Amino acid sequence: MQKQEAYLVLDIGTGNVRSAVVTPSGKILGVARADIRYYRDEHYPESIYFEPGELWQQLQSLTREALDQAGPVVLKAATTTSQREGIVLTDHSGKALIGLPNIDHRGREWEDHFPGKSRIYQLSGRYPTSLFSVYKLIGVREKRAAIWQDTAFFLSISDWAAWELSGMAVYEHSQASETLLYDVAAGQWSAELATMFNIDQKMLPALSLSGSVVGKIKTGVATAWGIDKDMQIVTGGGDTQMAIKSTGPSVGDVVIVSGTTTPVVKLEGTYITDKQERTWTSRDIENGRFVFEANAGVTGLNYQRLKEIFYPNEGYEVIEQELHACTYTQCVASLGSLVAGDKKPVIRGGFLFPVPVAHELTRGSFVWATLMDIAFSIAENYKVLADVSGHEAAHIWACGGGLQSKTLRAMIAAITGKEVRVKAGFEQASVAGAALLCNEALQVSSDQPENEKTDSILPDNGEAEKYRSFYQQWKEAREQCRAIS
Repeated sequence: MQKQEAYLVLDIGTGNVRSAVVTPSGKILGVARADIRYYRDEHYPESIYFEPGELWQQLQSLTREALDQAGPVVLKAATTTSQREGIVLTDHSGKALIGLPNIDHRGREWEDHFPGKSRIYQLSGRYPTSLFSVYKLIGVREKRAAIWQDTAFFLSISDWAAWELSGMAVYEHSQASETLLYDVAAGQWSAELATMFNIDQKMLPALSLSGSVVGKIKTGVATAWGIDKDMQIVTGGGDTQMAIKSTGPSVGDVVIVSGTTTPVVKLEGTYITDKQERTWTSRDIENGRFVFEANAGVTGLNYQRLKEIFYPNEGYEVIEQELHACTYTQCVASLGSLVAGDKKPVIRGGFLFPVPVAHELTRGSFVWATLMDIAFSIAENYKVLADVSGHEAAHIWACGGGLQSKTLRAMIAAITGKEVRVKAGFEQASVAGAALLCNEALQVSSDQPENEKTDSILPDNGEAEKYRSFYQQWKEAREQCRAIS
């Protein structure tokens, strides 16, 4: 049997890690996933970490599984993508010491130790908080001296995976944007920011453009993993940017990317920030393009967890059927979604409904309320972007597994008044984007007939009127939850 040409994509998210084998046309031949194993660090009240060696073994096992599913293939290239803000610290011998995910907040207690936050925002494109990578470094420096003394450099999680594959230590620009050590407008590491945070610039690896071929796979890895020794390693990027790429957007387009969280982004041709410092601005994986972002927070994960509770043995199609039949609309949810500019996050949430409990209240009512919470938070963040930068197009692109509910997409269309478009395979957007990236790196025709079909939902004026009445209920629910947070 003739072997198909394919690419290997290593995708390390917040909740799970996956390995995928995909053709240049965008067809997924095999995919295997597993949960990431996290550990608590007793040195800090809000810390979590992973063991890089364990994660690497998971990636090896998952790759073998994905290759078994794929059948006979020739892997021409591999690329990596991952959660943003996460990093891996590495010693002078090249051994990874500790992995710190985006949800690690070991730097929280030092957030206010550094003045000049507006200057940091101007340079880095984001208001400094413990979410971003430099605060994770500071947390290690202040309380894990042994690890800090051994650290030679650090990498984003996707760049660490590429380093393990190729032996080349480079930092991709979209991922560097998340460190608070990178000048987003200039597209380079910032000596000024490094001085502010007292980080030695020797710890900052060389920058690499997404789509650059950094070399071949290491012989030892190719042998251990049972893959092609001539496979090229391509610099990847942040998972949000990789998913954006799958939609084929242009400058000026808005894209909703829903996974664990839901970034709402507008693509810009120049560096732009918000005078009120509510937004993030990053480098895109498309050279010379910027990602202007407001994030709706943990949304897709909420939907997934509630499915596990209310629909443990049913598929999403059953949920959609029950949502379509749901007539009880008195249940409202506030589940920690974010709106750019919130002065105080909502850290306690729940469902509010009239009591005594109505007989019309069903499990579908709770999911409906959850989707309404997600849709309103997405719409509020979209409004922030549009207020700052404008948005003339009549459509919004959407991608990511968190948007597989057609009911949710219809809500977003009704509330924003914009057509919501998805491409076929949008649930696996980061893998589709990675295939396009490898095509460009290897100068292969980038047509993806597997993913060219577009489905769209037009705004329904009648539904829009209905959601206007729900909006005030949702706002009141958020304020009640904020009051007890």
